[in-house]
Amino acid sequence: CAAILLANRHAIRVDLMDRHSDIIAACKKLAADGMDRGASGNVSVRDGDKMMITPSAVGCDVIQPELIASMALASKDGDCTEPNKPSSEWQFHSNILRAPPDINAVVHTHAPYSTILSVAHKPIPAFHHIIVPFSGSDVRVCEYARCGTVALSEKVLAAMDRRKARLMAKQGMVVGEGDLTRAIWLAGELEALAHQYYHALNIGGGVVLSDAEIVETAKGFESYGVQSKEREN
Repeated sequence: CAAILLANRHAIRVDLMDRHSDIIAACKKLAADGMDRGASGNVSVRDGDKMMITPSAVGCDVIQPELIASMALASKDGDCTEPNKPSSEWQFHSNILRAPPDINAVVHTHAPYSTILSVAHKPIPAFHHIIVPFSGSDVRVCEYARCGTVALSEKVLAAMDRRKARLMAKQGMVVGEGDLTRAIWLAGELEALAHQYYHALNIGGGVVLSDAEIVETAKGFESYGVQSKEREN
């Protein structure tokens, strides 16, 4: 029995380290893609009733799996079960993960073009059909509050209501998705959209899709990437 218990504990620990490694890989991809640098962004994933999140003030070039912080989603004071302090933005990560049941990963970055639009308080309208994956007809900018505060957490949560992304005034972007892979993908799509919209503004803006066109496009996305179970002979 002791051997089985020890083996189970080892399996749990290995699985935990694998998930930590996934977070590290996500951080390094964000850095490699020019979405973040140093310790400017943060990543979190749901782990049952807990949250795993990147630690405070640790750059993506030196972060290691054992440095990932783990804390209760219901925590009100940021206490964590790992030796490192969680990101100073842990409050809005926790709030987003606790709100809708379909979001299990959150990514916050200071990606260049998303940040440019955020400091100018410029929302992104439906000028491109890729607005659809963000679950709305635009990507809005939430009101400004100082980073790491309860006020910012409340503003981000309110702005994320039934949406998967928001620009954060003066602070880049935040996205939430069902898993970490899709959250990283969505963050990349948002930065591409911000890049395109920034340049569209320089030539007078973009022609915005109508509500009917957005609905039609959303129907097309329902089957995007879905492969038939039946193979042709």
